[in-house]
Amino acid sequence: GCGSAGRTLAQAFSRAGHQVVAAWSRGGDGALLMQREVEGLRTPARAQEVADECDFLWLTVSDDAIAHVADGIAWRPDHKVVHCSGATDVEALAKAKSAGAAIGGFHPLQMFTDPAVALKGLPGVTVGVEADQPAFLDRLKRLAADIGCTTVEVPKGQRAIYHASVYYVGPFFIALLSEAVAIWKTFGAGEREALSALLPLLAGTTSAVTSSSLAKGMGGCVARGDVGTVRRHVVAMDSFSPRAGKLYRALSERTIPLGLERGSLTTSAADQIREALSAAKAA
Repeated sequence: GCGSAGRTLAQAFSRAGHQVVAAWSRGGDGALLMQREVEGLRTPARAQEVADECDFLWLTVSDDAIAHVADGIAWRPDHKVVHCSGATDVEALAKAKSAGAAIGGFHPLQMFTDPAVALKGLPGVTVGVEADQPAFLDRLKRLAADIGCTTVEVPKGQRAIYHASVYYVGPFFIALLSEAVAIWKTFGAGEREALSALLPLLAGTTSAVTSSSLAKGMGGCVARGDVGTVRRHVVAMDSFSPRAGKLYRALSERTIPLGLERGSLTTSAADQIREALSAAKAA
């Protein structure tokens, strides 16, 4: 696959001294772009030709295409085959395994939208790894280290929930930013203006958590026990949109345990906030 993930990893491994031999794409200009980015790369017309030339195969196709592509290839016992999906079980590579190949998963916790941006941000990223053989798992860890990444082992059968969890700081976070920008637009701000104001706040938030902990880094009216502010927020958010009000209440409820752990929110204030959120929801 020659999409953003494949192009990023091909460049990263090539720069790390690995020989990236060939790549196949079912369509689009991804193969041509990868060929320009990785010196000496061949782009044959069939996926089988890549498998015939290489001993280590990376399936960087879409999640739903992994099993289909894998089932269409004649594998060899000396093959090492990984997919880069976070949620798909490695058993999607069952045909390769039945042929004696080693199979695994290699999922960098990175947003692969722009290969140039992703490549620059790859060092320091954590990679979720899984393999059917201990020796192959060790090799995946070494490969991650070669491109400046660390690893976490994803237990067998846990890929879906592991992958869903990271969405909270990936796509879901962008959805939350989009919600905030939509609200800013109601008082005349444009998207770029809103992001210019909000992204430094995000940087400060991540810095606070990095330097201490989730609870110690938590700020805001819920963590402080400002019940009146919570009530005003709910009224404003419900007026903006019932769905926005529902989301605000759900997130506020998740904030309460962290405020209690932080020590800035008393049990009494927490009860008042829960009551305010519940009353607003009922209304």
